[in-house]
Amino acid sequence: MNTVLLVTTVFFPLIASFISYGIGRKNKKLRNYFAMAVTIVTLLACFALIGTDTTVTIPDVCGMQLSFVASGLHQVLACIACFIWMMTTIFSDEYFAHYRNRNRYYFFMLASLGATLGVFLSADFFTTFFFFEIMSFTSFVLVIHDESETALKAAKTYLAVAVIGGLVTLMGMFMLYAKTNTLVFTELVNIIQTATNPNEYYLIGILILVGFAAKAGLFPLHIWLPEAHPAAPAPASALLSCILTKSGIFGVIMLSCSVFLHDANWGMMILIFGVITMVLGAVLAVFSINLKRTLACSSLSQIGFITVAIGMMNLLGEHNTLAAQGAILHILNHGLLKLVLFMSAGVIYMNLHQLDLNAIRGYGKNKKLLKGIFLMGVLGISGIPLWNGYISKTLIHESIVEMIDLLLETGQSAIFFQVVEALFLFAGGLTIAYMTKLFVAIFMEDSTNQAKMDECGSMNRLSTFTLVVPAALLFILGVLPHQTMDVIANFTLHTMNVHPATHAVAYFSLVNLKGAIISLCVGAIVYFGFIRTVLMRKQADGTKVYVDVWPKWLNLENGVYRPLLLHILPFIGALFSRLIASVTEWILSFLKFAIFNQDNTKVIPPEDDKITIATLDPDRAQSINLAKSLVYFGLGMTITILYLIF
Repeated sequence: MNTVLLVTTVFFPLIASFISYGIGRKNKKLRNYFAMAVTIVTLLACFALIGTDTTVTIPDVCGMQLSFVASGLHQVLACIACFIWMMTTIFSDEYFAHYRNRNRYYFFMLASLGATLGVFLSADFFTTFFFFEIMSFTSFVLVIHDESETALKAAKTYLAVAVIGGLVTLMGMFMLYAKTNTLVFTELVNIIQTATNPNEYYLIGILILVGFAAKAGLFPLHIWLPEAHPAAPAPASALLSCILTKSGIFGVIMLSCSVFLHDANWGMMILIFGVITMVLGAVLAVFSINLKRTLACSSLSQIGFITVAIGMMNLLGEHNTLAAQGAILHILNHGLLKLVLFMSAGVIYMNLHQLDLNAIRGYGKNKKLLKGIFLMGVLGISGIPLWNGYISKTLIHESIVEMIDLLLETGQSAIFFQVVEALFLFAGGLTIAYMTKLFVAIFMEDSTNQAKMDECGSMNRLSTFTLVVPAALLFILGVLPHQTMDVIANFTLHTMNVHPATHAVAYFSLVNLKGAIISLCVGAIVYFGFIRTVLMRKQADGTKVYVDVWPKWLNLENGVYRPLLLHILPFIGALFSRLIASVTEWILSFLKFAIFNQDNTKVIPPEDDKITIATLDPDRAQSINLAKSLVYFGLGMTITILYLIF
C-alpha cells in the first residue's frame, strides 16, 4: 500500500496537469478548484508517508531505473513543497483572475509539482536528474508566463543556465557511475568511504555540482535568479524562491552527504561559494528599489546561508549536528518566509500593477492586516528572536563558532572562520537593513496621493487565508522551537548521515542572542547611515525618493556570460573548425601531389578542383561533391573513435 502511495504522490500531479487542462477548456472556475484539490490531496499523501521509510523502484527507464524513498529529509522536503504549492495555488485563483493563458499556467504549475516531488523523493542521482530536467522545462513556462520583453529575456537566461548546468551534471553522473557502478545515495557512501583514492572523485563532484548549484542560484551561476523572480507572476515567484531553488540545494546536500561525507576539502569549497552568495545577495538587495527584485536578491542571500551550513557539515565531520539542523531548518524557514513575502508582493501588484518602491510607497499604511502579515515575514527573515528565522540562523552561527573553538583548542589558526563569522553577522545585518527599507517604504511612509492608495483594494478571503496561516506559523515556530523545529530537524538527520542531537540548544541564552544583537546593530547602521542618506535623494519639491545607484556595467550576465557564449566561444569554435578544415585540405593536396599524380610531374591539381576547394561563396559551396564530404566524415569518425578508445 505504501509503495503505491509513494508512486502516486509523484505521478498524480503530473497526470492531473493534463486533466486540469481539459477541464479548463470547458470551465475555468472548476479548473481552479480542481488544481486546489490536487495540491491538497498530494499534501495529505505526503503526510501519510511520514514514518513509513518506504522505497520503490521502477525498472527499465532510459536504460536505468527510477528509485524513490520516503524517509527523513525526503519526506520533510516533500511536505514543505506540497504545503507551499497548495497555498500558492489557492492564491492564484484571485491573482490570475484577469490574466490570459491561465490554462497553460495551471498545466505547467501542476506538472512542476510532480517533477519537484520526483526530485525530493528520489533515492539516487539518476532519478534526481530525471525529474530535475523535467522540472527545469515545466518551470521555464512559469517564468515566461507574462510574455513581456523582460519575462522573455529572464526565461531565456533561466533555461540556458538550466540546460548547460544539466548537461555538465549529466557528464559527472556518467563518470560517477563508471567508477562506482551505482548512483544510489546509500550505496555511494560505503563505496567512496572505502575507496583507495577518494581524491579522484573531486572532478566528478564538481561537474555534478554545477547543475545543482545553477538551480539553487549559487555564485557564480546565480545570474538567472534576480531576473526570473521579478519577471514571473507572484505565485510563480514564490514557487521559484521557496521550492525550486531548494531542489538544487537538495542535490548539493545529497552530494555532500554521500559522495563527500565528512570531506573537509569539499566542505571548504562549498563554504566559500556559500559565503560569497550570502554577502552578494544581501548587497544587491540593499541597492534594489524594486520590491520583487529585492526579495529575489534576498533569496539569493538566504541560499548562501543554507550553503554555508552545508559546508560546515563537511568541515565539522562527526561534530556536524548543529550545522545539519541549521541547514534543514533554514530550508523550511526560508520557504515559509518567502511564501508570505512574495504573496504579499502579489497583493500589492494585483492592485497597483507596480513594483517600484517610489510607486508603491504608502500602499499599506492604513491596511493593518497586510501590514501585520508583511511584518511577520520581515521579523522572521531578519532573524529577530521569537521568530522562526532566528532559530535556524542561530544554529548555523553556532556551527561556525564551534569550528572556531575546535581549532583554537588544538592550537590551530581560526582566523579564516572568524572572518566567515563576521561576514555571516554582516550579511544578517544587511538583511535587517533592506527588509526595513521595504517595510518603511510600503507601510509607514506617505504616498504623494495617499487617499488614492487607501482606496486601492487588498485581497479576498481565500487569499487572506493563504497569507495569514503561514504568517502565523512563522511566530509559532519561533516561540516553540523545541516542540516544533527541533523535532523536524532531528527527523531528517539520519538521511544526511548525521548523528542525532545529544542535547537541546538554549536558543534564548545571552550567548546565542549576542549574534542577533550584533546583526541588529549592523542593520541599523546600514539603514540610517547608508540607505536613508546615499540611496535616497531629495527632489525639487522637497520629497525624498529611492534611487538605484548600482553600476549598470557591474552585471555578470551582460559583462561576462553573454559575450563569452555569444561571441568569444563561437569565434574560437569557428577558428578551430577552419583550422581543422585547412588541415584536411592540406592532407588531400599532399596525397594528390605525392601519390595520385600518375604522370609523376609533381603538379598540384588546379585551384578550382571541386574535391579539394572549400569556399564560403554560396554558389560554389553547392558544388562541393560527395567525395569530399565522405573524406570529412571519415576523418571525424576516426577522431571520435580514437577519443573513445584513449
